Amino acid sequence: MDLDELVAIDVHTHAEVSKDGHGSLSPALFGASAEYFGSHERPTIPQLAAYYRERKMAAVVFTVDAEHATGHPRIANEEIAESCAEHPDVLIPFASVDPWKGRAGAREARRLVAEHGVRGFKFHPSIQAFAPNDPMAYPLYEVIEETGAVALFHTGQTGIGAGVPGGGGIRLKYSNPMLVDDVAVDFPHLKIILAHPSFPWQDEALAVATHKPYVHIDLSGWSPKYFPPQLVRYANTLLKDKVLFGSDYPVIAPDRWLADFAKLDIKPEVRPKILKDNAARLLGLTPKEQP
Repeated sequence: MDLDELVAIDVHTHAEVSKDGHGSLSPALFGASAEYFGSHERPTIPQLAAYYRERKMAAVVFTVDAEHATGHPRIANEEIAESCAEHPDVLIPFASVDPWKGRAGAREARRLVAEHGVRGFKFHPSIQAFAPNDPMAYPLYEVIEETGAVALFHTGQTGIGAGVPGGGGIRLKYSNPMLVDDVAVDFPHLKIILAHPSFPWQDEALAVATHKPYVHIDLSGWSPKYFPPQLVRYANTLLKDKVLFGSDYPVIAPDRWLADFAKLDIKPEVRPKILKDNAARLLGLTPKEQP
């Protein structure tokens, strides 16, 4: 399946379980997430590939490395990349490197791009317990910018830890998109995605994406029927080339997301940009390339 045959590119899906059954989150945090979003399956990467292949869609796949803050071992980036490489018609590998790993993490990132074809890196500041503009993360950003990969930052509230006493130790403040604005200034050619409608900082996210040319917004984690009106307005106009389809699968199914998106007041000429074209350009995919 080449790019011309794809109906959409989902830039936000999670690998939640490894080949040996190891979960991406601790049982306590996963239980809170399931209660917040509703219980859901945890597909393997081959199952995820089959799911998207059936729908003629491609998907970006990643996990979250938050070993420093949580003490929970990550799913290996190499495993995710190698599993995606077995399904290059539909899967696009991203990685996650805990910023607390410093220059060792930066070396890992460089190797993952060079040897495993990783196209981007996922950050979840609240779970990883770091401010995106903390200089400790800058060696990692340097590598991502230099290699032309994408940095995807969770922004806004998170369902992870919701309802657990103290939020499971997760601090929401780290996911204010204004902290990523500093990153966009200090790394002016770094390709950035602000993930999710950034409640309660939606206007901040729109401001950053409008002001910084390499900052994009994905629409994952929410049903489109709940999108703030200003997000829809900007997606239709000033940010029509910088807004991306993302579902947050498996916590939100793309079928549900797309059904609700079809009812949203989006201009006909903008819909294909959001669903596929913007992501294809950002990820460097070409019409004849297998994702």
